[in-house]
Amino acid sequence: MADDYITGFDIVIPNWNGRHMLEICLPSLYNQRFDNFTVIVVDNGSTDGSADYLRNNYPQVEVIELQENCGFSAAVNRGIEAGRREWVLLLNNDIEMAPNCLGHLSLQAASEPQIRMFALKMLSYADRTVLDGAGDGVLRGGVGYRLGTMEPDSGKYNLKREVFGACAGAALYHRTLFNRVGLFDEEFFAYLEDVDFNLRAVRAGIRCCYVPEAVVYHMGSATSGSKINKLTVRLTTRNNIFVICKNYSLSMLVRFFLPLLVYQFFWLVFVIKKGQLIGYISGIVEAIPRVAAMVRKRPPRHDVPISSAQFRAKIVASEREVIKSIMSRRAGEGKNNLLLSWYLSIFC
Repeated sequence: MADDYITGFDIVIPNWNGRHMLEICLPSLYNQRFDNFTVIVVDNGSTDGSADYLRNNYPQVEVIELQENCGFSAAVNRGIEAGRREWVLLLNNDIEMAPNCLGHLSLQAASEPQIRMFALKMLSYADRTVLDGAGDGVLRGGVGYRLGTMEPDSGKYNLKREVFGACAGAALYHRTLFNRVGLFDEEFFAYLEDVDFNLRAVRAGIRCCYVPEAVVYHMGSATSGSKINKLTVRLTTRNNIFVICKNYSLSMLVRFFLPLLVYQFFWLVFVIKKGQLIGYISGIVEAIPRVAAMVRKRPPRHDVPISSAQFRAKIVASEREVIKSIMSRRAGEGKNNLLLSWYLSIFC
């Protein structure tokens, strides 16, 4: 039976002032039935005693202490670099893991040797009948979406399937994947770094599988404090521009121009509605000086295993799945889907 499992995980957890969340996250790991793993917590200059708490209560945890908050990307990169095992599981500190999550994940990874990235089923920590994500999709506007978000945990999300990518808050990667596509871009600091990574992985011909049996419970926005604030709007706006510059060729920008324009218009309307225009403007101002540098990060055309047409087709197919997921959620909330239906009929 042991041969049916992979050799184990490096579990990398970024942490910034999250001691109260580690008190929930870590016991759920050490209560797993599958115990072949190493936990690496990368502390981003916390001031709440997180590092001391880990040393006193979890001496088996490898703690990497950064002197300041270097952001999500830098933290997980330091953890990935410090690890030694074949597989790397990235896990947010605001997650509780279901008892046999690692066992299911290990069995799945062992049975699918051609797959190098796996997405976990994320349920709401507060209401465990509601999905927080069932694999990641992408929009042509250059942002990601956790499929199934805020939808009931119904049968359609209990099927294993291939998805565009994984949310880095709960995702399993084979270590060789980082050699092929690189680590997370540290210029992103936080937000959309996994969208950029998923796009790079897809362009490199990497497939991602969603594993519904591997369940975690996600608190959500526990570090930033809320989903919409000046920080999240600034970073999301800036990093959205970074994603587009890094991953879209000129021909793709031309082909995706109208969907891009539609997304940017509705994002601006949303930001204004939430009273976060200053954060939006700050994000654009920060992005402009880095545009040329981001364009230079695109891989040479001869290093891309799939054609531009195949890459575009995968993005469009994923966007179609995202739109249908959003429509399903809105229908369940009794909201109108007319604009989204128009979008699907015109652009997808």
